[in-house]
Amino acid sequence: MQSALVSPAEREATGGIAADRSGKYLVFQLDREEFGIRVLQVREIMAVQEITAVPQTPAHIKGVINLRGKIIPVVDLRLKFGLPEAEYTQHTCIIVVQVQRETSPMPVGIVVDGVAEVLNLAAEDIEDTPDFGHGATTAYLLGMAKVKGKVKILLDIDRVLTAQELRGLDALVQ
Repeated sequence: MQSALVSPAEREATGGIAADRSGKYLVFQLDREEFGIRVLQVREIMAVQEITAVPQTPAHIKGVINLRGKIIPVVDLRLKFGLPEAEYTQHTCIIVVQVQRETSPMPVGIVVDGVAEVLNLAAEDIEDTPDFGHGATTAYLLGMAKVKGKVKILLDIDRVLTAQELRGLDALVQ
């Protein structure tokens, strides 16, 4: 299995960036779109439980949960991506992912509309993210997967939250 962090020399030796994007992805929905994150970074999928709100945090940071005695920050990806807020349903869930930060990995819960499937993607199934022009921030996108005529947006979950947001989340759980 390849590491999520690949040096430029390793990337070149393996045939480019597409080779290090292949593998298993957990596919989930937000609004009418489907997104994928590397299965290796998923720790748990759970139903939405009571989230304790933390005052004076951005709207997309819903608060914290107690997961077997450990405090985990929770981020609503709908709000993070600028989508309209939606009522939680029986399909809404929290995916606990391991996010790499400057010093060490950190568990973070992400609220999604529902989980669809696990896909095993080959390098040829994944295309580079199109250039959306000046001002479009796409550093958190790994690429676009073509599966059965549909497009799945692949996320680099380590880059979805900025370093500043991760420091803020870290402060929540200290």
